[in-house]
Amino acid sequence: MALNDSALLAAAHRRQGDRLPIWFMRQAGRSLPEYRALRQGISMLDSCARPDLVTEITLQPVRRHAVDAAIFYSDIMVPLKAIGVDLEIVGGVGPVIAAPITRVADLDTLRPLEPADVGYVSEAVAAIVAELGDRPLIGFAGAPFTLASYLIEGGPSKDYAKTKSLMIAQPELWLDLCSRLADISAAFLTVQVQAGASAVQLFDSWAGSLSAADYAGFVQPHSAAVLRRVGELGVPRIHFGVGTSELLPLMGAAGADVVGVDWRLPLAEASRRIGPDFAVQGNLDPALLTAPWPVLAERVRDVIRSGAHAPGHIFNLGHGVPPTTDPDVLTRIVELVHTEGPEIRAEAGALADVTSGRA
Repeated sequence: MALNDSALLAAAHRRQGDRLPIWFMRQAGRSLPEYRALRQGISMLDSCARPDLVTEITLQPVRRHAVDAAIFYSDIMVPLKAIGVDLEIVGGVGPVIAAPITRVADLDTLRPLEPADVGYVSEAVAAIVAELGDRPLIGFAGAPFTLASYLIEGGPSKDYAKTKSLMIAQPELWLDLCSRLADISAAFLTVQVQAGASAVQLFDSWAGSLSAADYAGFVQPHSAAVLRRVGELGVPRIHFGVGTSELLPLMGAAGADVVGVDWRLPLAEASRRIGPDFAVQGNLDPALLTAPWPVLAERVRDVIRSGAHAPGHIFNLGHGVPPTTDPDVLTRIVELVHTEGPEIRAEAGALADVTSGRA
């Protein structure tokens, strides 16, 4: 099978074949004991800058779970660190910025990202692609709003009050900040695609904290700039955020081919809101991974049935794999999706046609 015929790329282009593709956000690392052993004594950012570790960690879940795609092992902070932003990823906390952005002068730290800044990314991507064969590698980057929120808040936030305040009170500063971040994210994704990644995902993890009006006015144009640049490279673009049920049409319109959906909205309803020009990705609630298998398996089937109402469906969680997840559960989910998925999707689609009068 040629790479272009892979189940994931076909679904992303709304050409769902006889295999329902599946991968997991944060499958590279976190829950795998082999990952924790490899990372022993090595910081997150240091591990992301070592091509040997990145290659091995990216491939570990492909070997263990037989997922249909690899997700490049990195962090949304990597390109910011690469251009000299003073930051660290603190265990149990997340990214911590030494000097948060509050004024125009602070933007001087955000220079353009050059391919040479992340040469280790190109090296790792090439090595991974050589091992994957007919499975695609998904590159990824953080969207401008999510990156801006870390830079303004100085770290994770519950309400993003500083970010929203700056966005509204200092629109010119906000525009300059997000324009620079859009260029950085687009450059980071371009490096990955040019080295061999055959799809990308733009994470706007915290966009769900915004109203639709603020998202449309202050955020969507910058995500659109990233996705437009990547679109010129000819690879499918996945756009994902958490708590974004009211933003899904806007996220699709920003330039996605696939819209990622968290667990709060059934995929059938998500597809109805987004429209027929987009595939969907998701959306099993990751909190359910600890449920008894018969219960969990039926929830997996429910997601497949709901996803059958979309023109293309890539099975995934509604957010990342929790670190306490039993890896064997993920393997069982993959097996279920591969063995039962096509039949469940076909039955659900036929029922939908009868119900709607299309049969």
